[in-house]
Amino acid sequence: MSLIAEPITIRNTTFKNRIIKGAMSEALANAAGQPNHLHYGLYEAWAKGGLGCAITGNVMVDIGAKNEPGVVAIESERDLEQLKHWAEIGKEYGMVQLVQLSHPGRQCPKGLNKETVAPSAVPFSPVLATTFGTPRELREEEILDIIQRFAHAAKICEKAGFEGIQLHGAHGYLISQFLSPLTNKRQDQWGGSIENRMRFLLEIYKAVRAGTSENFIISVKLNSADFQRGGITEEDVIYVFKAIDAAGIDLIEISGGSYEAPAMAGVKEGKRKASTIAREAYFLDFSEKIRQEVKCHLMVTGGFRTVKGMNDALESGACDFIGIARPFAVETDLSNHLIAGKDVRYGVEKIKTGIPMIDKMAIMEIIWYAAQFKAIAEGKKPNPKLSPLKVFFKYLKGNLTAVVKGQINSRKSA
Repeated sequence: MSLIAEPITIRNTTFKNRIIKGAMSEALANAAGQPNHLHYGLYEAWAKGGLGCAITGNVMVDIGAKNEPGVVAIESERDLEQLKHWAEIGKEYGMVQLVQLSHPGRQCPKGLNKETVAPSAVPFSPVLATTFGTPRELREEEILDIIQRFAHAAKICEKAGFEGIQLHGAHGYLISQFLSPLTNKRQDQWGGSIENRMRFLLEIYKAVRAGTSENFIISVKLNSADFQRGGITEEDVIYVFKAIDAAGIDLIEISGGSYEAPAMAGVKEGKRKASTIAREAYFLDFSEKIRQEVKCHLMVTGGFRTVKGMNDALESGACDFIGIARPFAVETDLSNHLIAGKDVRYGVEKIKTGIPMIDKMAIMEIIWYAAQFKAIAEGKKPNPKLSPLKVFFKYLKGNLTAVVKGQINSRKSA
């Protein structure tokens, strides 16, 4: 029997197979951050395709801190009925669903929100500074408020019927910003030593665990590295993994990179060793190393393309789950396809517009796939040949519209 088809249980939840759809931005919500029929259609398509578990795209814990237009936000029970409907889709088809809770911190396009905040007021690199502004440093009372926002959102997710949540602690978002010495220059209890820099993550975990039931799954997505000079060291990364494991985390998804160094999109592949490429997964070597340090379940996402590669990774013990993201944007029935012993049908290549400044950023690896999600949500077939340039200009137009509306609303409320 193929190992990817074997069930596994975390707390009282059984995953019918080892395939997890990694989080990808759906960008299907309205300006108020509400889920709708498009989310239902998209996740039902994946559920019908045999998926064992889906991790949702970024769900914001603060509507005033969106990383892009179209993200879902959970601040209250306002949308509880819609969330219940979403959760029920997974239960109907035996697909576990984990809601990825996130705060983007500094990673918000200029003008989208009233302001951007971060552990410290660290500007972006010159290439990205035209798109992302320098954030304001968070005050301690604001840090404590954000911690409680994560806990409150998680409590609502459990009430809605989701099996668990994932804390987004990777890819340069707020939790990751606290962990990295590049973006955390604080000298108080939230910065400096690795013990202080990881305090934000641990306090969020504790608050979520305290606010949810014993059987609610709590997972976290963490970087193996941020792939930038002066960033978090491997020694510190391992320390964080061991600390969150000791705290009681159920599942760690291993990833890497940020908007400034998007290793999660595979753009570092040309620098990887041939032996690593042969094993497919971007972060499998690190997972093998961390497997010796933690007891919780591990998930590796990025690079898997063959059933053999997936089964080999599981058999080695390096991970317990196979995370696949982008291929699901063009193959909704991928899970059934893999369990039948067939490899990924569409090789995923870097999405390029032909505009160097844009292609150096990770943004196209998000919005091109979001365009596919909308088509699937509307009952259409995905289009692997969709023009990246067309997608980018449509995204740009939507962003500008959101910024203008935001400025108008700010003036009205002033």
